Amino acid sequence: MSHTGVWIVAETGDNDLKPTTLELLAAGRSLADTLGQPLVAILLGHEVTPLASKLFAYGADKVVVAEHAALQQVRSEPYLETIAAILQQNPAEILLLGHTALGKDIAGRLAVRLGGGLTTDCTQLSLDGGELQKVHPVFGGSLMTCTASSARPQMATVRPKAFARLAEQPGRAGEVVNFPVTDAMVQSRTAVLDVVREAAKKIALTDAEIIVSGGRGMGGPENWHLIENLANALGAAHGASRAVVDAGWRPHSEQVGQTGKTVSPKVYVACGISGAIQHLVGMRSSKYIIAINTDPEAPIMKVANVAIVGDVMQVIPQLIEEVKKVKAGAPV
Repeated sequence: MSHTGVWIVAETGDNDLKPTTLELLAAGRSLADTLGQPLVAILLGHEVTPLASKLFAYGADKVVVAEHAALQQVRSEPYLETIAAILQQNPAEILLLGHTALGKDIAGRLAVRLGGGLTTDCTQLSLDGGELQKVHPVFGGSLMTCTASSARPQMATVRPKAFARLAEQPGRAGEVVNFPVTDAMVQSRTAVLDVVREAAKKIALTDAEIIVSGGRGMGGPENWHLIENLANALGAAHGASRAVVDAGWRPHSEQVGQTGKTVSPKVYVACGISGAIQHLVGMRSSKYIIAINTDPEAPIMKVANVAIVGDVMQVIPQLIEEVKKVKAGAPV
């Protein structure tokens, strides 16, 4: 059976497609057009068929829907078994997953099942003579490398925000195929006992277009209101360095970096962050970086588009006032 098509694994949440899925469609659409092959999305869940229309609107040609009550909550074994069964019956030329909790969980095992060649955390994808060229960071992000594989499917997990979603095309249609899910596929040794949501309604770090992050230069948790106030003024999410999280100032859910979240906003404001390589690998793909630090030689200052040498305790309040003036229509 020949390998054909560019396939993506769609992720859902709160009865909608996750932003990463729309980014995968953009990456996959470009590759499918170059190969002259269809772009196929795998959609798993319970009562998720209505989301197929949105997958078509953002670039999919075909959607394979696998519905079962046991797929309503994401769990490793049922998702792995179902996706593997789909792709064993429909061998893919290229398979893309998000570099998300799900993608990182199942991609390696899926590659073994399918005999594919996997590269993780990819930031760029292109084709050279039919071979998928996958650019990804190594050595903590200090170097970027390009790899390819002769194995099929050619597989990659794609870093969130690495690709901009395509413009929506309402009314665009495609083929929906229902894949029969057996009880054997959804057997699992784990169960979801409860889903606990954060009480506060905050902008998710991985979805934010603007992020304000703080480091040890903030002095202590008693000064964190400055980060929150600047983030609120900008309509931004707020993050933290590993040192801040390790010190117990902020929760791990706000950590940006190699052992936290990888982000790629339009604007990243680093306040009192020195810029260790573990932090840089998590945010260096930001479109525009503003750094505030008393040390002009700090690593973060070397990657910043704008480097402000100064005390964050003095600079942040001034920035907040300037943002308020701009929003009020005052001249800058």
